[in-house]
Amino acid sequence: MDELQSAVDALVSDDLTSVFGPQLLERLTPLLRAHTALVAAITRTVRECERTGAAEHDGLKTMQSWLRGHARWSKSSAVQLVANGRALEHLPAVATGFATGAITADQVAVAAQVATPARLAQAAERGVDLGGFDEALAEAAINSPARLWEVVELVLAALDPDGPEPDPTEGRRLSIAKHADGSVSGRFDLDAVGGEKVQAALESIVQASRPKGDERTRAQQNADAFVQLCDNQLASGDLPFLRSEKPHLVVTIGIDDLLDSSTGANAAETGFGATMSAAAARWAACDAKVSRMVLDPDGLPLDVGRSKRLVPAHIRRAVERRDRHCVFTGCSAPTHWCDVHHQLEWLRDHGDTSLENSALLCERHHTKVHHGFRVERPPDGRWRTYRPDGSQILIGPALQV
Repeated sequence: MDELQSAVDALVSDDLTSVFGPQLLERLTPLLRAHTALVAAITRTVRECERTGAAEHDGLKTMQSWLRGHARWSKSSAVQLVANGRALEHLPAVATGFATGAITADQVAVAAQVATPARLAQAAERGVDLGGFDEALAEAAINSPARLWEVVELVLAALDPDGPEPDPTEGRRLSIAKHADGSVSGRFDLDAVGGEKVQAALESIVQASRPKGDERTRAQQNADAFVQLCDNQLASGDLPFLRSEKPHLVVTIGIDDLLDSSTGANAAETGFGATMSAAAARWAACDAKVSRMVLDPDGLPLDVGRSKRLVPAHIRRAVERRDRHCVFTGCSAPTHWCDVHHQLEWLRDHGDTSLENSALLCERHHTKVHHGFRVERPPDGRWRTYRPDGSQILIGPALQV
């Protein structure tokens, strides 16, 4: 281990500034193979730790919890690594390719689906020998990576020729991992029908409004549509109660931070424990309920004021009637996707909640306006949008700038 650490330290300290493309690629290829082999060694060690109950030595029940607490891994990564280690005991050819760096951890995760406890039980019940499939999985992973899924599907079909059980919920999975900066990532597995429903719902939002000049990737469009789908559902008020209240975005911020336009990151905290900047909190507060809470020097509540809706229903209806859709140039997002933005911020700039001080903005462009862009409605009643440099965004064959 000391030799390995010394080799890693030497690699980390190498100066790459004078190394050019071909040489960098020559360096990268063996590094990737070594990385995969190291992950394989970690996977095998974790499996042995699990088999011998090593986590109990540190007072923990499982290796998943040990990896999360001691190695600072995300829940999904820890669960996948442990699952890979269990599956590899039944897939020796795949394990060998993994150990030599020829098969990646991602490929192991795909192949591991044929060796879950449920699939192993099916194999034993039907007298199916996974040995032959193991060789095919390893061969596909090394020589024809695109075919690996095909081999996995052949194995699953052999284990369950009648197809999946009628209840589609048995195979559905959704895992969400929260990171240190409050952002989240995750993965989901859905049956064909459930996946079709999700795709149809997201596609309806993606296609409903495609503003000119939209340079988002398809992945970004899908992510924005997913957030918008949740936003629509939260705004509808039809979701079940959560801790005695309708579920909603909760943001807590000190009054000084809310008023100070220069305040940076980590000024506010959400209900699920993420942190955000004061700018993001001000954006969220544009169209929200606000509660005043007075704290003592130790941070304990002394007085909690009644929640006040910043944009009453009658003001929102008037803004929707006037603006019809998001007022940012080139966007036609419908009213039910939009927040009511205070042109002059209600607290910092003492802006009132009125029709004249309000603008309808979708989430994407509401964020833009709180980060340098500007929308204005002169006396002629036509909204105009300006970039952070002061230039106006114009639309038309000869007007695009």
